[in-house]
Amino acid sequence: MGQKQQPTADPISEPKKRRRVGFSNIDDGIEANQCILIYLVSSKEEVGASHSFRISPVDLNSFFDEDGKIYGYNGLKITIWVSSISFHAFADIKFQSTSDGGKGITDLKSSLQRIFADTLRVILLDPLSQMERYCNTKPPMDMLILNSHLGTAASDVEVVRMVIGNTAAGHLYSRLVPLVLLLIDGSNPIDVEDPGWELYVLVQKKSDEQGDGQHKLLGFTAVYRFYHYPDSTRLRLSQILVLPPYQHKGYGGHLVEVLSNVAILEDVYDLTVEEPLDYFQHVRTSVDIKRLLHFAPIQEAVNSTVSYLKQGKLSKKTHVPCFNPPASAVEDVRKTLKINRKQFLQCWEVLIYLGLDPVDKYMEDFVAIISSRVKADVLGKDSGSSGKQVVEVPSDYNPEMSFAMFRSQDSEAARVWIDENQTNQEEQLQQLVDERVKEIKLIAQKVHHV
Repeated sequence: MGQKQQPTADPISEPKKRRRVGFSNIDDGIEANQCILIYLVSSKEEVGASHSFRISPVDLNSFFDEDGKIYGYNGLKITIWVSSISFHAFADIKFQSTSDGGKGITDLKSSLQRIFADTLRVILLDPLSQMERYCNTKPPMDMLILNSHLGTAASDVEVVRMVIGNTAAGHLYSRLVPLVLLLIDGSNPIDVEDPGWELYVLVQKKSDEQGDGQHKLLGFTAVYRFYHYPDSTRLRLSQILVLPPYQHKGYGGHLVEVLSNVAILEDVYDLTVEEPLDYFQHVRTSVDIKRLLHFAPIQEAVNSTVSYLKQGKLSKKTHVPCFNPPASAVEDVRKTLKINRKQFLQCWEVLIYLGLDPVDKYMEDFVAIISSRVKADVLGKDSGSSGKQVVEVPSDYNPEMSFAMFRSQDSEAARVWIDENQTNQEEQLQQLVDERVKEIKLIAQKVHHV
């Protein structure tokens, strides 16, 4: 039986050719912050002009997927113009080519609509004619005028109030939402169906070539009016925005002054602010200090504290008192000026500083009382539950969610202490003290220059 012969290897034969496998370039994407420019314009002539005002958003990346990147485009450049008249947005999208590099191709229109929603217009042909069409569309301005005095140089500026339950107010706010998202860190749109919301809009009156009056929106604030037990209401400022071209001109402070006047005239319980940013807190405190300096009922308490502080040697003592204002002064300020207790305590330290003359002579002792107060705030706080009660209240809006919470006057606040072994605790506390003293000095300088 014969065997099947095995083929012998040919040492001269060519080696087998290996198949080459090609890999396409992996798409690393581009951050939205790097390829999108946004401008605020009031006419078609400003589109593409060197003097157009460029907006610096808080963070565009947060609107594009989880990593904040755009995929599938080569040479992508997006320019967006936002009309300061109608608040429509016009997007000019340009790129060299598209290709799927493994992560798909980003749908740019839907991504941009997360910011601009129905105000977005993607420009394909003849951008200037589209800009002209929508720039001439004015937002509703048939509102109640509350205040029209900002000083002789700006007497054309008015603050007007709109109740969100009104269709025109909701329509106007919906156009402002993109700017809220872009320019206010951590912001969310308000509920335009909740009648508790009010808009206070800062506008500038101008006349066109035909002599007709026009209103130019400079800024706004959103305020919520809610029930305060047992028979009053409170105002809470939740959003405030002055459009970038008009910032640092006193308009934000003017809006705060108007709200303070509204709170006093309508005799609400107080005016509060929801999580104020540092810069706004500076403006707010400066406005309140100017009012407190002319509020006679607290002058005796301020003078008494300043006199005690001038006796000196407080910084040498083992225990330095916090020098809080008397309860009667806190209540007088709340009832008359509608400044709540937390804000008044911030202002109280500035009032003491302003009363020290010459301030350099007493600065060491002043820093000592600031340090004592900061340590009390950081090392111990109210537990947040002691003595609190919840009471149902009647409401025409969503009755199932209407309630009031208050603290009994005779309850004792518990203290919560942080870990005593926390590293660098003293350095951290000293940094807080230094920042607070710096802020007090800046506010005092601003008040002196007014």
